[in-house]
Amino acid sequence: MRTPVPSLPSPMPEIEVASVPRRGIPVVVLAHGGDSPVLGPGGADLSADWAQIVGLTGKAGEVHIAAGHGAGVRWVLGVGDGAAQEWRKAGAALVRAIEARADSDSDAGRRVTKSVQLTLPPEISAEQISAFVLGVSLGGYRYKVSSTQKPRLKSLRLVTESGAELKPVVERAVAVALGTTATRDMGNTPSNVKDPAWLASTAVKLAAQLPGLTVRVRDEKWLAAEGFGGLLAVGGGSVSPPRFVELSWRPAKPVGPHIAYVGKGITFDTGGISIKPADGMHLMRTDMCGGASVIAALVTIARLGLPVRVTGLVPLAENHVSGSSYRPGDIVKHYDGQTTEVSNTDAEGRMVLADAIGYAVRRVKPDLMVDVATLTGAMKVTLGVRTGGLFASDDELARRIIEAGARGGEAWWRMPLLAELEDEVVSDIADWRQCPPGPGGITAALFLQKFTAGIPWAHMDIAGPARAEKVYDEVVPGATGFSTRTLVELAESYAS
Repeated sequence: MRTPVPSLPSPMPEIEVASVPRRGIPVVVLAHGGDSPVLGPGGADLSADWAQIVGLTGKAGEVHIAAGHGAGVRWVLGVGDGAAQEWRKAGAALVRAIEARADSDSDAGRRVTKSVQLTLPPEISAEQISAFVLGVSLGGYRYKVSSTQKPRLKSLRLVTESGAELKPVVERAVAVALGTTATRDMGNTPSNVKDPAWLASTAVKLAAQLPGLTVRVRDEKWLAAEGFGGLLAVGGGSVSPPRFVELSWRPAKPVGPHIAYVGKGITFDTGGISIKPADGMHLMRTDMCGGASVIAALVTIARLGLPVRVTGLVPLAENHVSGSSYRPGDIVKHYDGQTTEVSNTDAEGRMVLADAIGYAVRRVKPDLMVDVATLTGAMKVTLGVRTGGLFASDDELARRIIEAGARGGEAWWRMPLLAELEDEVVSDIADWRQCPPGPGGITAALFLQKFTAGIPWAHMDIAGPARAEKVYDEVVPGATGFSTRTLVELAESYAS
């Protein structure tokens, strides 16, 4: 019997845009930072003495309770200098502060705040309000398998005279936040629930009732008939067989290029025969976050109705240890006929991606291709846990991805595909060496490039930022959803 887990997607506060405030709902007042904090609409009743007592600075993410110091005012929120990232940080801090107070009030038997409202400044931009909504939607994210439920913020009322103009902006931000939340949910689901079949069925459920988005799930028999040697090798050690998910978004009148997104979907990674140390292995439930990002991005693209054709490919497998596990020294034949000499069974991500990329080239025939994966510990060491590594064969594509990430609040750093290391990927007894010596993030990317057949391609290594151990900005511990928003923004960049 499987462990019951929360339903997907996890709940987010309902965000309403209105032209007038509603009586009886606690008010949030904005405080802008600088040499001296400046209070926004609704803050006239707050005294200078109160601001001095609490040490109000207006920096982004600063939250104070102001109950009793003004008509209906309860919360004061700093938004810093007003940059979009400051608004996102502020929104996340606000929801966390309200829910922490709600936990305390609930324990003490006091009335719990479930709704708040704030008046937006008239000069607020679409970028700022979008960032704020993302922060509010994601900052209070919780994933816990438990019989008890903590109080949550149920709704946020945004008061503005520009409601008609801002409502589509808010709706889009909520859709993008839903995609990030879905990625987090899939990543955080424990692996005694999340085997390849479960994740494939989750993709089908998330895509249901979205006209124009289709999902096909292929099983191990189809994979064997089609020659997915890498995916079958990696999944061969588990009693839960591999799956291959293909999502297809075909708008009625597509514009721009046909894009293929390929995501690594290892639902648990022991390392196989090249087994990982026990310390930290529990985090390998998130080794499918690249695949989850592709699933969630396709669902979000369809929900937004973007007029760009996108295909998502997600190879799913568990990398386990058994008598049927693949071995160092094996030679594996991939979907496109190329062969790989296995040197480390813990470098399984590139094995399954090679099959999926080869399938994209031969069957999907995209104009450009992006793969995303928690691929190498080397990239985590190089860039840390808040920046993704980006490799690209095309400068224009690299530029678009970096700019898409900036719009979505995700940072990328372009890494080199060093020509002098290409010979290291060549094998003496097969076409390619799976895990050659040298800088691991770069050689992994060079290996994947061998399967792209010259199609403009980018590889996004999210081994660092795909999961977090502490709170920052809109991120909470666990799976972060990193790369989902970049994939959506990238597709949208071709829609205009």
